[in-house]
Amino acid sequence: MTAQWGLLSTARINDKFIAGVAESRESAVLAVASRDRDRAERYAAERGISRAYASYEALLADPDVDAVYISLPNSLHLEWTARALQAGKHVLCEKPLSRRPADVAAAFDLAERHGRVLMEAFMYRHHPQTARLVELVRSGAIGRLRLVRASFSFNAVDPADVRLFTAMDGGSLMDVGCYCVSAARLLAGEPEVVSGAQVIGGDGIDITFTGWMRFPGHVLAHFDSGLVCDDRFDLEVVGEEASLYVPDPWHCLEPRIELHRAHAVEVITIPAANPYGLEADNLAAAIRGGEAPLLGRDDAIGQARAIEALYASADSGAPVRPPGD
Repeated sequence: MTAQWGLLSTARINDKFIAGVAESRESAVLAVASRDRDRAERYAAERGISRAYASYEALLADPDVDAVYISLPNSLHLEWTARALQAGKHVLCEKPLSRRPADVAAAFDLAERHGRVLMEAFMYRHHPQTARLVELVRSGAIGRLRLVRASFSFNAVDPADVRLFTAMDGGSLMDVGCYCVSAARLLAGEPEVVSGAQVIGGDGIDITFTGWMRFPGHVLAHFDSGLVCDDRFDLEVVGEEASLYVPDPWHCLEPRIELHRAHAVEVITIPAANPYGLEADNLAAAIRGGEAPLLGRDDAIGQARAIEALYASADSGAPVRPPGD
């Protein structure tokens, strides 16, 4: 059975999700909602979406909508995740679900009570490139893992960009640095201690952020992110015997992995795939009970713990140990 999706908002990122779902046999976009009726109807007509709603509540009341994709500003993620779950919808919420782990746990508790699937939308995690990277590290292709280095930045030139406002839970760590944190955790586990430094801009958000994390087994990770920087996005995974370099780890538009060993480079080709469609299909399969969500409760809580600790370190100027279970 095809999962029928509703879009909560008309955010730019929706177009990537719509394009991914268009390639799917498991999912279809049925409806979109905006707080402006004309905008919703125009948006739906331009993209071939059959139903348009002038409020998010109206979309959630549509019995034919199985799941919702929430691409609202960060500050609205948990509120509308909760409303969607209470309305009986499954939820794919754009990253980051929240920087507050207790609130993330509460959202998953709510999903469980209502018998619904909730997943944080880190689309890069669904791409074959990421799966191959993990496989290479786990199989010992680089020897013992020692270091992870990552970057993600761009220049937010629009002063009205919601990512530049504290009220919207903006900031470079929340918007792009979270990818770097996610990848380090995927490869090394949960951090034992973190340290962060930030430069404040906008109306009080971090316009640049750099951090390091120490993981079990003496693994270190360091990353930087920015909203006022040139476009940068890469990932390097260093072992005792070799290293892996991913030139496009987050967008996955030109997937490939370079294995560097003894001054030689082996290029590992990765099949093209649309990660937005893959994440939609993963949630659709979870709805049917065919497979587990790739990103579940533990991963989302671990991500929020790491982000919360990094911000706490940047505010205090001292390393912080993220809380455990």
